[in-house]
Amino acid sequence: MHQRELSIQNRTVSFRGTARRTRPEVSVAALFLIVLAICFAGCKSPEKSASRERAHATPPPSTKLPAAKPGEAKLAILIDDLGSDRAVAEQIFALPYPVTISILPGHPQSVEIANEAHRRGYEVMLHLPMQSVGKDQPEPQELEPGMPSARVSAMVDQFLVDVPGVRGINNHQGSQATADAALMSELMPVLRAHHLFYVDSRTTAATVAYDAARQNGVPAGFRNVPFLDDVENVAAIETQINLAIRGAREKGEAIAIGHPHPATLQALRVMLPKAQSQGVRLVYVSDLVH
Repeated sequence: MHQRELSIQNRTVSFRGTARRTRPEVSVAALFLIVLAICFAGCKSPEKSASRERAHATPPPSTKLPAAKPGEAKLAILIDDLGSDRAVAEQIFALPYPVTISILPGHPQSVEIANEAHRRGYEVMLHLPMQSVGKDQPEPQELEPGMPSARVSAMVDQFLVDVPGVRGINNHQGSQATADAALMSELMPVLRAHHLFYVDSRTTAATVAYDAARQNGVPAGFRNVPFLDDVENVAAIETQINLAIRGAREKGEAIAIGHPHPATLQALRVMLPKAQSQGVRLVYVSDLVH
């Protein structure tokens, strides 16, 4: 830099046929402006740079997908039973696909996971506890046949506080509750008032939940391919994901449901990139309710 400054100060310039020595103060000022311009061009604000890197690292998953093609089949992956393990939620967030998560109310990290999912651009649903026929472990509160409408409404209102910002719900367990026409008729007007959609997990062939939703003007869908992880084995789950992809191609659209098991997440990491190459576009659940 010192040699460059001397060179600039000692150079001569021609002006109307006479040679004169460049004034040193002018040369130093010019050099200062050059150095300043280089600094502005090459230097970035660390704070802004870090912000851009974070934005690039975790953009909303929808921004990573190509546009849908006419007639392209669609598949929605719904992972439910979240609420107790933030680390598992982080593994789902690391998938660069529009996976929908459904969160159980009243669990230690229900609110935290819901808020983080919203921040990252993921779709959140309420995994609404409902009574089952079997001996499955019940939640502390769940919808049961015979409940009065006021109790159903109050319970849903509280669950929506426990899991903020949801767009829809699906049933947790509920083989007995979803088969009860009176209870489903009490539930659906509550969901309509909250502008929520309903997805029937179809935990029983006797379910009337989807029909009740449609009759009450609630946008609805249902699981129309087998559960992904009844068997918690990576190879078995990969087979089920293949069936879901095939089902989406055959039906035009499909909703598949899995759970946050390590084997499920490993299988999703392997299989989801293959869906697009097989002519199936991954979408949120809300894209497949009607």
